[in-house]
Amino acid sequence: MFPFDVILFDIGGVLLTNGWDHRERAAIVDQFHLDLAVLEAHHAKAFEAWERGEISLDEYLNAVVFYQPRPFSREEFFAAMCAQSKTLPDGAIGILAGLAASDRCMIGALNNEARETNEFRLANFSLRRYLKFAFTSCYMGIRKPDPTIYRHALGILGKPADRTLFIDDRLENVAAAAAIGMKAIRFTGADALHSDLQALEVL
Repeated sequence: MFPFDVILFDIGGVLLTNGWDHRERAAIVDQFHLDLAVLEAHHAKAFEAWERGEISLDEYLNAVVFYQPRPFSREEFFAAMCAQSKTLPDGAIGILAGLAASDRCMIGALNNEARETNEFRLANFSLRRYLKFAFTSCYMGIRKPDPTIYRHALGILGKPADRTLFIDDRLENVAAAAAIGMKAIRFTGADALHSDLQALEVL
């Protein structure tokens, strides 16, 4: 019998780059000649609400960038944000594709992401061909590592925690999943994940 009914992947840091982490924001401020410290201060006040789906992209951009006139448009800025998303070097897309093709369990995502960037990333990198569902903070109204998001995902799926495997690059998210009974793996690279999955008899 296959050891899990469900395998849940994080996206940023496991399949793709984080997309809008501090490194990507630093690249954007250089491109648009903004003050990094000021942008980070505004971002810190707004990004959790944006990732929980409580505010829109326009509201986020108003709070972080367009609280004063700028010589560039919202569309230009958002396009530059999206351009920061790339396939993660040494990431797990190949492993995800193999597991999805085997069709031996349910494969999905459990990730923190704002609606607009999440939809861009799922579409632009064709992740929906591998993922049957995505439990994303912007739709769930909760962010990892809040244990409620894991419990809600299990409740929607109707699967027990011990039959669910969760893969994430952040220790706090892995620990939160393990604390409610999931099997959780911290992602550090494709080779290490491959070995971990072999040990669990997933591969």
